Order: sequence, then C-alpha cells, then structure tokens
Amino acid sequence: MSKLFKRTKILATVGPAVFSEEKIEELIMAGVNGCRLNFSHGEYTERDQQIEWIRKAAAKKGRSVAIVQDLQGPKIRLGEIRDNRLDLHTGDQLVLDHALTEHDGGMSVPVQYNLADKVKVGEPLSMFDGKVKSHVVEIVSKTAIKVEIENDGFVMSHKGLNLPDTDFGGDIITEKDMADIEFGASRDFDYVALSFVQSAEDINKLRQILLSHGSTAKIIAKIETKKAIESDEAMEAIVKATDAIMVARGDMAVEAGAEVVPIVQRKLIAMCREHGKLCIVATQMMGSMVENPEPTRAEVSDVANAVIQGADAVMLSDETANGRYPVETVRAMKKVILYTQNHSHVSPINHEVTGDYKNYDAISSGVVQMAEKIGADVIVCQTASGATAAAIAAQRPKLPIVTVTSNPRVAGQLALIYANSAFVRPYSETYGLDLAQELKDNGYLQVEEGHSDILAVIISGHKDTAGGTDTIKIARI
Repeated sequence: MSKLFKRTKILATVGPAVFSEEKIEELIMAGVNGCRLNFSHGEYTERDQQIEWIRKAAAKKGRSVAIVQDLQGPKIRLGEIRDNRLDLHTGDQLVLDHALTEHDGGMSVPVQYNLADKVKVGEPLSMFDGKVKSHVVEIVSKTAIKVEIENDGFVMSHKGLNLPDTDFGGDIITEKDMADIEFGASRDFDYVALSFVQSAEDINKLRQILLSHGSTAKIIAKIETKKAIESDEAMEAIVKATDAIMVARGDMAVEAGAEVVPIVQRKLIAMCREHGKLCIVATQMMGSMVENPEPTRAEVSDVANAVIQGADAVMLSDETANGRYPVETVRAMKKVILYTQNHSHVSPINHEVTGDYKNYDAISSGVVQMAEKIGADVIVCQTASGATAAAIAAQRPKLPIVTVTSNPRVAGQLALIYANSAFVRPYSETYGLDLAQELKDNGYLQVEEGHSDILAVIISGHKDTAGGTDTIKIARI
C-alpha cells in the first residue's frame, strides 16, 4: 500500500517549457504536487492562464495541487549591456550606476537597484552566478558604486549580483514585490515564498502585509543569504517565525560558499522537522536534465539524500520551466523518491517534534505509533485547519496520510506536506471514513495482495473547526 505513494513531494516551476494546458496536466499526472510561479519573470496575464490550467488539471486528477508564488525580492540585476556582453579582466574597475539607463560599451553599466546607500567599501560583490568576483572600492555618487574585478570573465544583460556581506537592513520587500503580493492576494495562492530572507523580522513584516490584503497564504522563507545562516540561532529563529523553509542552494552557494550548502541543508531539514515546519530542498536537483533525458548519478544521490534526511518536498526549477525534458524529469524524480523511501529509513533527529500543535502533537504521535504497530495501510485525517495533518506528517510516518477537509485552501497547503494526499469534501462527522471507502472503490487505495480489506487509522473531530480533533478509530474498509 505505502509503496504506491511517494511521501516526499515534488514542487515544479512552471515556465515557457510547459506553457500549455496539456503540458501542465502532464506534469501533474506525472507526479507534481505543487507548482511554483517565479515572479522574477512573466506577466500577470500569463500567471492567470497558468493558475487556470493548474487548477483545472488538479480537479481532473481529483485532488489538490499547491500553487506557490515566489517573489523576486531584492534580486539585484544588471541592466541592458551593449551587444549583451562585456568582457572583464583582473584589475578592471567597473561602475554600477542605478541612474544609468543605457550602456555605451564602456566601464559604467546600469544596475536595477541602488546599491550606493547599502554597500560599504571593501565588501565583496559577485556577478553572473559567482562567475565574476569583485569588491567595492568607492561609493561614486548617490546612485553609483565602483568595484574592482578580481578575475577574468564577462557579464551579460540582466545577470544577477550577490553581496554576501551587505546588510540590507530589512529592506528586502521591493515595490515590485508589493504589487505582486497584492496581485497574489486576489488569486488565492497557497504559499508565498520570500527571497533573500535575512532574519525572522523579514517574515513578520511579510505576514503583516499579507494580512493587510486579506491573504491567508502560508509563508516560505527562502534561505539563501549569508546572514540567514551565520549561526544556528539565526536559522532557528527564522524557522520558528515562518510556516515553511526553502533551502535555496543556488544563491546560498554563491553568497556563503558551495561547501557550506550540504551542512546547512541537513541542519535546516532537522530544524523544520523538530518544529513541525514544511521544508523544501531546491536548486539543480536534476539540473542536467535541462538538456539531457537522464539524470546523473550525483543528481540521483542528491534527491535520495533529501528524502533520507526527511525533506517534505524537493523542487525543480529550470528543469521544468525551461528544460527540454520537463515531464521526463518529474518521472525520474518520482522514481528516485519511491525507490529511496521503500528501501531506506528517514534519518532520526536529535529532538522530539516541538511544533506548536497543542493537543495535536500528542494525538498525532499516538496515531503514528498505533498505525505502525497494528500494520495499518493508511492514516485518514479529518481536519479543518490542517494542523492535525501537519502534526502527523511531522512524525514522518512510513505510510500514507489521506487528508480530507471542507476547506480548499487547507487542502492546497497540505499538498506539499510530507506523505499527505489532500481531498476536499463537504463536512460530515464520517467524511474521513466515507472518503477512504470512496478511494478504495475507485482503486486509489488498493488492497494488498492476500488481504481482503484495507486497515485504516482514522483521526477526526466532532465539529468542522480548528482544534476539534479528539477521536481515533481503527477501521477495516
């Protein structure tokens, strides 16, 4: 039974490679549980079309698919560069000017963010995903800085800059982000991902902005800055403040060094598990499949390690947004997840789950222990807020969790939670049992060979309100 369900979820980025109703449906049918919309690119009209396709495909499949709005944040990029290339050499001095609108081919180039009031002389600055290293040598004016190049290379239009030692003073939500948040609030996204988080205060600020727009979307903190990972205490403060973490390994490697990424990933997954928070591992998980139909052995190991470490979800970026083999990549990732979960245990963590679940924590722990001890095939969870289902998932059970709720928003948010398959049904006191019977009848829940029925542990409450969970039942279906 449990071998049929992947417990670690797949979050896929939607982009030009899958910009059609048919391709979106193929992705979801192949195993995608959530779709990421990268607001660094594209127009709102494109977003509306993608949202429509995602929700239509999810409805066709009969269960929820999460939609994640990923804000650009202060992703600092170069402007237009003449002929789309500027060669640089060690010792060159380059001026980055926010007031400049056009590059004349010389050593002054436009930049899409005013760095003059943020950086300090001596601070490092890298360009083009770390391919060109430099450091600040002068604040030239109110809009321009000068950097000295440290290695031979070149830059192109719109390539990103990284400033690992620069303190942005909480100023990470840009004017573009504010407009995108307002748009997102009207489109009912399940999650909003905040880029370049430096502290827990960044999360608190975004939460207030979301509430002011009437949004109940959960927040994903993207961990990719040097400041966010400067200590275990800094990381844990962010984990406690947010609803979810994304281990954004690309910019993290540029800002803090590639060697720190595996250790930070392991720590963040453990912290998220301890505090009952969603954890997503992202960036280049199957990067070679942008161009090739098969992953490398290193990429297979990368995905398998995330599964063994207990990540809730693994994410695809360019592989599905721009790659030549988007659907094949999802299938390959699903294959790795299933094989790994069926042949290896999730690594233990040092501490018990301490999420703020109140009574859910004790109930969920008891449910998982009971289900595994009696050899149950499935845990069925009735939930109003999603907290009970999330608390069960935080225990990292070895069997699937079928969740039923009357709230579509809750189902969407649970779609990325470990081991959960979320369904929306009108509330009744028995809708968990009713759903299990329905899923058995239509073949979604399959009876193990040699058995005549499905053994389910059902956790429920007597009212469709948060905090009402109070009953555990064992049922044969």
